[in-house]
Amino acid sequence: MIYTLPFIAALVGWFTNYIAVKMLFHPQKPMNIFGVYTLHGIFPKNQKQVAEKIGKMVADELLSSEDLKEKLNNPENILSIKELVEVKIDYYLNVTFPKNYPITAALVGDKRKTKFKDTVMEEVDESVPAMIDHYLSNIEERFNVEHIIKEKVNNLPADRLENLIMMLLKKEFKFIEYIGAVIGFIIGWIQVLMVVLGTT
Repeated sequence: MIYTLPFIAALVGWFTNYIAVKMLFHPQKPMNIFGVYTLHGIFPKNQKQVAEKIGKMVADELLSSEDLKEKLNNPENILSIKELVEVKIDYYLNVTFPKNYPITAALVGDKRKTKFKDTVMEEVDESVPAMIDHYLSNIEERFNVEHIIKEKVNNLPADRLENLIMMLLKKEFKFIEYIGAVIGFIIGWIQVLMVVLGTT
């Protein structure tokens, strides 16, 4: 009978940690026990604080306003905008303009079209960086990463928050449960040895 102790201890260790993991999320709403103690899952109870910390972490470490400014103001992005404008100008001069104003288009030679395009592109070269800088100057007010993430997490239903955290940490929580069983099993064997050695 005494040799079943390690297995019982392993089961108790596993079950204790299993309950501990469950109590991270449950009960999702405060539960009053005997009018003395209120039981509430750790994550649902502290969802607002969790949302604030996640929002701050994302804004500071993962996607800061400075990162957004750097990405949007990248020379490659500016070049892409200029190339898009150039394509639009070419389409207008070679397709839209002749279609809408055929007589005028017949009188406008390729040299004038090229000169017009070059003039517009010079203006674009000067205007696009200034437009981007003007937009980025207020990006923190227009796109507050910390506030957006905080609101999203804070407004998640408790069960949805649980599912998200479980998806991220499922293996870790399972490890916690199993390590409880292993530790319980070891302690059970230590107790068996103490009893056996004590009787000899």
